[in-house]
Amino acid sequence: MIEAALIFAFVCFGLGTLLCLWRVMTGPEVADRILALDTMVINVIAVLILYGIWQGTAIYYEASMLVAMVGFVSTVAYCRFTLRGDIIE
Repeated sequence: MIEAALIFAFVCFGLGTLLCLWRVMTGPEVADRILALDTMVINVIAVLILYGIWQGTAIYYEASMLVAMVGFVSTVAYCRFTLRGDIIE
């Protein structure tokens, strides 16, 4: 039963990632693209955690934490660049 739930969750998060990728490519504004990239990071984190549950190992949880940190820093950097035109003052 858990396998069916994991497959359903993989399909849902995969579809969400593809829709976010579509928004990144066709977003009308830069802010929409930044939000779509941030949502893609969240979907990738969820897929990594699901894969860790499926494999029964904890290494994917640590990888998801690394992706979360990199995703947060990249979102802040994109927003600062959009607002100020410079990342480092």
